[in-house]
Amino acid sequence: MPIKAVLFDMFDTLMLIEKNHEFYSPSLMRMYHFLVRKGIEVPFEKFNSTYIEIRDGLYQKADLNWEEPHFNVRVAETLQKLGYNYDVSNPVVAEATSEFCDEFMKYVRIDSDTVFVLKKLHGKYRLGIISNFAIPECVHKLLQKAGIEQFFDVIVVSASVNKRKPASEIFESTLKIMGFSASEVVFVGDTIDADVEGSKAAGMKAVYIERRSQKQSDKFLPDCTIKNLSELPSAIENY
Repeated sequence: MPIKAVLFDMFDTLMLIEKNHEFYSPSLMRMYHFLVRKGIEVPFEKFNSTYIEIRDGLYQKADLNWEEPHFNVRVAETLQKLGYNYDVSNPVVAEATSEFCDEFMKYVRIDSDTVFVLKKLHGKYRLGIISNFAIPECVHKLLQKAGIEQFFDVIVVSASVNKRKPASEIFESTLKIMGFSASEVVFVGDTIDADVEGSKAAGMKAVYIERRSQKQSDKFLPDCTIKNLSELPSAIENY
């Protein structure tokens, strides 16, 4: 069956996170300073340790079913643990998340081949993104900033559906939105477990972009391995 759609992972596939993921500390600090301006009166050390406790606890629960709670949940639960009555719908919580996102964005750059590849594929295939990320709004901000959001027919971010790759649900829901069967779709990503295993288990073809050394899957092999995004258009033509 001919390929009709190409789905991409976002981070370290279309966009690269620089400086070995050093964004976390400055992003958390920026969020903390925002909350201090909003009246949160705790030392950073206390805020930091409470945040990490809440974050790790949420992931421990979420990992059981590949869930992805929105970042707002960890912010709200951190504040509640510190004695502040902010629920997840409070505007301050959403603004704090936005502060974290805006700092994180400083550490992200578009891959030098992304625009070329998207222009090459757009019109020939339907294009989409399936991304694991706790702040969906941040994914859209990055795509808009890079000027590439218009290339995509569908953008599915894990925290929007509370499921993350390799969960079958996030792939299946995207296929349903696009109206294609799995055999008509190629997924492109940089991780063996989330991207290759997840998409192959869902019945898609998988192109693995090898950004760094990873343990080979004992379940699924990619249909193709590339070193650079520029290799993708010719690789897809072989299907």
